[in-house]
Amino acid sequence: MAAAKRKAFALRLDPAVHAAVERLAAAELRSANAQIEMLLREALRARGIEVERSKPPRRGRPLKEQGVD
Repeated sequence: MAAAKRKAFALRLDPAVHAAVERLAAAELRSANAQIEMLLREALRARGIEVERSKPPRRGRPLKEQGVD
């Protein structure tokens, strides 16, 4: 089972911008990372760029293979 891969990178923000993102994220019950991703998606959509959502990782136990003992 392969989990959906996420791109990790360093993001340098003005401390005031980061604080504002954290306040907004807390008010909307999200992590700061999820809030930044949502804001980026909204900004892209506003510019006419639709980004498909990746399939979420499968949860739970892997399915048993047929014919394997």
